[in-house]
Amino acid sequence: MYVSTLSEDVYPSDREQPTFKAYLTVIVRDANGNIVKVHKQWSHSPTSNFMALLMPGNWYINTQQSQSIVTTSNSSYALNPTTGSTGNQIFYPNTHAIYPTYLLMIQVGRGSQSNPFNAYNLAAPIANGSGTGQLIYGTPSVSSSPIVSGSSVYFYISQTFNNLSGGTITITELGIVLSLSIWEASNNTNYIGLNVLTWYDTLSSPISVPNGGSVTIYYTFAVNP
Repeated sequence: MYVSTLSEDVYPSDREQPTFKAYLTVIVRDANGNIVKVHKQWSHSPTSNFMALLMPGNWYINTQQSQSIVTTSNSSYALNPTTGSTGNQIFYPNTHAIYPTYLLMIQVGRGSQSNPFNAYNLAAPIANGSGTGQLIYGTPSVSSSPIVSGSSVYFYISQTFNNLSGGTITITELGIVLSLSIWEASNNTNYIGLNVLTWYDTLSSPISVPNGGSVTIYYTFAVNP
């Protein structure tokens, strides 16, 4: 068993917690636009897809291994961003006519999962629409640039959902879904498109959105918060 021999003075007292944090802010409004609930909690559930996409290209090049990512339809794809004729690359930003790369949505649902790392989709996604049990998905928004506040830097992703279903909608889970454009060298510059869940959270308490009301969800990612 390894025992650290570093003295205590090498550990900065103001950085005893990780310097990267993510948290959720959920704001619920009634049919008149009045705020009826504000929910905040830490977000701590990057999925295995997120970790695979975070891997530096050098890891793939040096190990000559691929990393599996799983789409929201539960199909696996062997990501292999290496050099050579068999490599593939994710382009971002990318405006390829058929398969662009972009933030697809913050998705909401009414289920839960005990192992968010292996989540590839929400347990019970709420559909986009105005029918029974549905929410109208607004366009997701991302900070135009990182926001600096003192020694902290953060950016946020937000999206608003409107409830015209005729009844109250309860949200218990949510996640971030990306649309990826992947270029495959082995297929003669062929592009494919994949939708992948990169972040997942179960809410610490359910959120009820009244009929005629709305909910806005903010994911904030901060360095040195």
